[in-house]
Amino acid sequence: MSEKKLSVNEGLKTASNYLRGTIVEELADLSTGAVSEESNQLLKFHGTYLQDDRDLRADRRSHKLDKAYSFMLRIRLPGGLATPKQWLETDRMADQFANGTIKLTTRQAFQLHGIIKTNLKRTIAEINEAAMDTIAACGDVNRNVMCNPNPHLSSVHEEVQRAAQAISDHLTPQTRAYHEIWLDGEKLASSEEEVEPIYGKTYLPRKFKITIAVPPSNDVDIFANDLSFIAIVENGGLVGYNVAVGGGFGMTHGNEATFPRLADVIGFCTPDQVVDVAEKVVLVQRDFGDRTDRKHARLKYTIEDRGVDWFKAELNKYLGYDLGEVRPYEFTDNGDRYGWTTDERGVHHFTLFVQGGRVVDDHGYPMRTGLREIAKVHQGDFRLTANQNLMIANVTDERRPEIEAMLEKYGMHRSHERSALRLASIACVALPTCGLALAEAERYLPDVITLLEEKLESFGLRHDAITIRMTGCPNGCGRPYVGEIAFIGRGPNRYNLYLGGGHAGDRLNKLYRQDLPADEIIDTLSPILERYAKERGEGEKFGDFVIRTGYVVATRQGSDFHANIKPEALANA
Repeated sequence: MSEKKLSVNEGLKTASNYLRGTIVEELADLSTGAVSEESNQLLKFHGTYLQDDRDLRADRRSHKLDKAYSFMLRIRLPGGLATPKQWLETDRMADQFANGTIKLTTRQAFQLHGIIKTNLKRTIAEINEAAMDTIAACGDVNRNVMCNPNPHLSSVHEEVQRAAQAISDHLTPQTRAYHEIWLDGEKLASSEEEVEPIYGKTYLPRKFKITIAVPPSNDVDIFANDLSFIAIVENGGLVGYNVAVGGGFGMTHGNEATFPRLADVIGFCTPDQVVDVAEKVVLVQRDFGDRTDRKHARLKYTIEDRGVDWFKAELNKYLGYDLGEVRPYEFTDNGDRYGWTTDERGVHHFTLFVQGGRVVDDHGYPMRTGLREIAKVHQGDFRLTANQNLMIANVTDERRPEIEAMLEKYGMHRSHERSALRLASIACVALPTCGLALAEAERYLPDVITLLEEKLESFGLRHDAITIRMTGCPNGCGRPYVGEIAFIGRGPNRYNLYLGGGHAGDRLNKLYRQDLPADEIIDTLSPILERYAKERGEGEKFGDFVIRTGYVVATRQGSDFHANIKPEALANA
């Protein structure tokens, strides 16, 4: 039996000369606003995707015009940490080069949309001038390292943030292509040999995602990521991290060989081992991950196929020492704490609700203008949360009155006075810019929530947090598969409805209705929500309730994700 052929992307990476390819030549080609598919794949490693406005496709096609091409740029912010100056620079570039909005992603990064080809190089250069970068924000490498952004939760937060930065720095690709292409850096002499010490010529089989959480908050959804570190705090000090591996959410409709999977907690490491453990987990995946089928190339499949025990043994070999025993920990939720909080130092933090992570002046709510004005006077920092919200962090007693006055002036002081359902929502970008989207998400979920809020009021559930997520396709960018309620785009105005995820992000949900028309969403969910209001136990979360009452069957791991589907509710009604 012949060996399976490597995927096309593997050959592309090998021939790219460490991610250079023909990017420079194609950027100089002004006959089109696009680039070739080969360059588009390589550009992802540099932090950008080619997109087009899908709302305009039909009209442009009818006028025999090319698609309305532009680029999305993703700016890495390890741990979601940005200075006021960096906020102001991002805000400026959103107007000067992009579509006038800033997208806060579920991975604590900035995204700028609508950048035309001729502005791409200048935008990346100016991002770097602001002490940020886009390298490895996309592509088959380690992506932006996430970290619990809430310093009020723990005295160890500063140490944890430093760990996120150290991991990010260590796993950043070393190719000089980024500096050559975007920053006019000096090119390698033909006799010099370039080396990627961690990734090698072909980098990783697929993308790789790392998070750090500080219990009891699982706001970064550690079980959804390839590698996570769970901070263990004893007697007020950080003693180390539990290590979790093998999470990942991408899947394909109709392909049961693809599925979401939650990470397994396999051991413990000390703070001085955390960067080494991160590197060695990456190396094991580099060497054993599937490079023949990109739908089967994430770490979750390596572990699912070979087993957790195999992976742990192999990791220990690469480390040269054994991971310690898992330490006790507990997660209680994965949401944000809104409004003002004060940490043990007496320093204040204000968490602002940002619908869908879209920072924009809209409908009489000048949020973007207000944040721009706050950034001009703020002396602390900004922290992007994993739930697409924003924290104005490290505000002193002296500066708080001024910040409070500006929040009120621009209508942001009551941003969190919404239903608990809305505050626990996440939506991916989807249409019109994402080329993979099958249905709406960011533009539609707010309307769904508005209609559900009318029901929740009558049921007495306005203040009960239920995680609700919507994505335009099954790739899982909004981490839908742990939502207590989740909608996955199936086609125009049609969704798969999933129920029963763990409130703390520790259990997968299950398919409840397939191919549900958008106009049937409210009628489908209302009876379940009403029954929850009437029959729930003391402190019982919605996800637990729908499992206990038989709407769906509980599942924790991806291998049984497609099994035991109950397509209709009321099993025990």
